[in-house]
Amino acid sequence: MALRPIDNALPTTPERPKKQAKVVVPIQKQSDSAVKDENKPPSADPVVDYVLSENLKAIPDPETKIQSLIEGLDSKDWTKVCEFLNNARRFALYHSTLLLPLLEKVVLVLVKAMKNPRSALCKTSIMASSDIFNAFGDKLLDSFPSEAFDHLLLQLILKASQDKRFVCEEADKALNAMVKAMTPLPLFNKLRAYVSHGNFRVRAKAAISLSNCVSKMELEGMKEVGLVALVQMAADLLKDRLPEAREAARSIVISIYEAFTENEEQKQEAWQSFCLSNLTPIHAQSMLKIIPSQ
Repeated sequence: MALRPIDNALPTTPERPKKQAKVVVPIQKQSDSAVKDENKPPSADPVVDYVLSENLKAIPDPETKIQSLIEGLDSKDWTKVCEFLNNARRFALYHSTLLLPLLEKVVLVLVKAMKNPRSALCKTSIMASSDIFNAFGDKLLDSFPSEAFDHLLLQLILKASQDKRFVCEEADKALNAMVKAMTPLPLFNKLRAYVSHGNFRVRAKAAISLSNCVSKMELEGMKEVGLVALVQMAADLLKDRLPEAREAARSIVISIYEAFTENEEQKQEAWQSFCLSNLTPIHAQSMLKIIPSQ
């Protein structure tokens, strides 16, 4: 018979210790405030207020205050950066002509803040980007080299793709504001690279913004992109991993169909002929299934 391992042996009964006299030590009663302090969580970061755009006020004496904006945005104190990001929002909403010469620098600060691990700073910078999109629109592409905008777009898509819900939702709002404020074709050309990104969440977020761009296009704009390239892109997205990407693909197809057949009497026949002539049979069938028979 195998021996029982030592670790599993029953504990030996120790000799009973002699009783000792009890010594009562008086316990000092803590005050209520002391108990409350014990139960407090460790001191957290300073609270940052997330101010809605409609609650932001114009800046008094903006010509003077604009001179200190970049210095405040470059501060090492992240709470001060949040404060000046909100000031940048106020300039964008109420004094945009003063902010325009500094716009590239402000956009680069937004990109840097979005990369910061502090969620409060990240969210504040995303909120600032929404106001800047609404205030400047296409000027973000026209006023300075596009690299700054490219970095901003990348960060917004990445933040919209992450797991922190309150940051993700804010990034979604910013991307929607961007699409609404900008001409669809130039923005489409910026977004199209991301629908083939290696990360499926990035593809899905890019596809949603792309479909919103396409929904704003007239037929001529779609032809400039390339109708065949557009439906092929949608066909690829229909096979994507996330339902958001697949739904965006269906939205793209419906927008193309509506623009393509607007002046056609036999809409189904014209669409079927286009798909069968320009796509593989499998892709053509997937396109035709999306549009219900009239």
